[in-house]
Amino acid sequence: MGWGENPLPWSATPNKIPAPMTEPNDPSDAPPAWSLAQSAELYQISRWGAPYFRINAAGRVEVGTEGGPVVDLFELTRDLEARGLDLPLLIRFSDVLKHRIKHINECFRRAIEEYEYDGRYQGVFPVKVNQQRHFIDEVVEHGRPWEFGLEAGSKPELLIALSAMGTDGGLIVCNGYKDRAYVETALLAQLFGKKVFVVLERLEELDHAFAAAEKTGVRPALGVRAKLSSRGVGRWNTSTGDRAKFGLSVAEIVEVVDRLKERDMLDCLQLLHFHIGSQISSIIPVKNALREAAHIYGELAQMGAKMGYLDVGGGLAVDYDGSKTDFHASMNYDEQEYAYDVVSEVKEACDRKGVPVPTLVSESGRAVSAHQSVLVFEVVGTNGVRSGGAAPDHPGEGAHRVLDELYETWENVRAKNLQESLHDAQQGKEEADSLFKFGYITLRQRAQAERLYWHCLDRITALASRVKTVPEEVQSLEEMMSAIYYCNFSVFQSAPDVWAIGQLFPVMPIHRLDEEPTERATIADLTCDSDGKIDRFIDFEDVKRALEVHEIRAGERYFMAMFLNGAYQEILGDLHNLFGDTHAVHVSLEEDGYEVASVVYGDSVREVLGYVEYEPQEMVERLRLQAESARRRGLITIENVRLLMRHYEESLRGYTYLTGDSDGPADHPSVPPPPPLQNPKPAR
Repeated sequence: MGWGENPLPWSATPNKIPAPMTEPNDPSDAPPAWSLAQSAELYQISRWGAPYFRINAAGRVEVGTEGGPVVDLFELTRDLEARGLDLPLLIRFSDVLKHRIKHINECFRRAIEEYEYDGRYQGVFPVKVNQQRHFIDEVVEHGRPWEFGLEAGSKPELLIALSAMGTDGGLIVCNGYKDRAYVETALLAQLFGKKVFVVLERLEELDHAFAAAEKTGVRPALGVRAKLSSRGVGRWNTSTGDRAKFGLSVAEIVEVVDRLKERDMLDCLQLLHFHIGSQISSIIPVKNALREAAHIYGELAQMGAKMGYLDVGGGLAVDYDGSKTDFHASMNYDEQEYAYDVVSEVKEACDRKGVPVPTLVSESGRAVSAHQSVLVFEVVGTNGVRSGGAAPDHPGEGAHRVLDELYETWENVRAKNLQESLHDAQQGKEEADSLFKFGYITLRQRAQAERLYWHCLDRITALASRVKTVPEEVQSLEEMMSAIYYCNFSVFQSAPDVWAIGQLFPVMPIHRLDEEPTERATIADLTCDSDGKIDRFIDFEDVKRALEVHEIRAGERYFMAMFLNGAYQEILGDLHNLFGDTHAVHVSLEEDGYEVASVVYGDSVREVLGYVEYEPQEMVERLRLQAESARRRGLITIENVRLLMRHYEESLRGYTYLTGDSDGPADHPSVPPPPPLQNPKPAR
């Protein structure tokens, strides 16, 4: 079935069908037949999922791109299971990734044409967002038509970029803190056709660049990262300003210009970079930052720097909840508006200063990678406190007063007295508990009171869902009354941002969407940690504390999925930025000082690369072939080939963290080598 045959086209935003305002147990309270449109509205899939995810006629989630093939996610999951792949499954969709890269490039192409911008756009993908080898290879392959490059934020990521990128014109942008070996490696890579920018984050790195240029004979292609006064929004709004972790102040940038000019190297400064944070939900901070950065760029060009590139960093958001607002899990703009603003602001500033416009670079890792990854998992058990909906039994003649009062509270719950009924039920429950502790009612009577209490809350919750204005304490019953669905995955491994920063991802069943979901649940993983749960879900107007799900039927499996989790989650659940375990030193305190009882050495680069499916020897060979090809064409001397390969191989054997200004491990003979390769650490 093609996209056009879907009963819910991409443009559909079906209206929510309100439940009739009737009292419980009313015979006329028969729910209407559940529709696919109601499921689409309930889970907001038409808003956050377009144009990649939708509900098909069979009531299942379908994945594809406009004009391309589609797949039923439920059927795909069953097929993968039949091939011996057990759940949970992280499924990456290459077509979605390809479309995301194309879409962003096309947005900038249209903006450049409409504003008659006399320049081009050339994006890079930040390797830190998802360092998995097969994913990076696909980014490079799908980005080749647009000369889409890579951004490295650490030494291991630079090694990945040099190995993965050919000489097809894509940029390699080197961010993060750098030592001399890092800079020398980047400079030498320029000699065989790679456009590698070393972006200065600290003034000390300029000294590394001078030393590396003198040693290799290569004039560096330099950039500077500016600490803008313009601030972002959301969790990462401290990425700019005086206290930002990375970047140079305006005074430091001017000092870089002066020192380069003293050495007759001002032509080496070619790029300005800034970054105001990730997931920028509002377009206004983006516009403000662009305006400031564009003027800095123009000033640098007027001061004599050979400027040609403006890197606007990351921050292009993903609309996780589909609300199209400035809520932290959304965005009040789209990719096309973003491209228009980047192009127009830079063009206006450059025209005003009379300098040529730059090649525009962006590092939109989240917007490129989030959509292509889906985590499918299975519900393996449930636990709930709801009464089940049946009317409670009357306490009977001679029952204790507290039981009669709780039953009376249940009978008299109405939409107009929800808060009063809640208070009465709570008072009855507390009184029953107290009576039992002092021996005035039996265990069976206390159990009867407890059941009546939950029946009251059940009826209050049911009526509250049909009332527009509900008191806050009644709203809080939503989570309390929800079931727990236990699922076979780990939040910490597959969605660490849910635990760490309260990130919202779309979560929904992938089948039975032609049925009404009659349960409300929170999700718990199978770890023994109480934080291993999902209890906040996307909603059009607010954040839900429980998700609408279907009742688990005996003998049937129930599959759910988390969407838009392709950015950061895989690597944060393992090795962010490919920085591995640190050295661990065990110190024993003695009366006259201390003793180092033992040292546990941290990860080598080749070990962490192995964790993400890279074969270090293959990487060495790929780079060696590129270097040999460049040597045959007279682009690099054999001495520099030898130096490059030495840095590359020593970096593979070395520590993942920076090691100062040394030329390699041999400069520190007191530091033992990493563990032998024949005894590697177990896979994570």
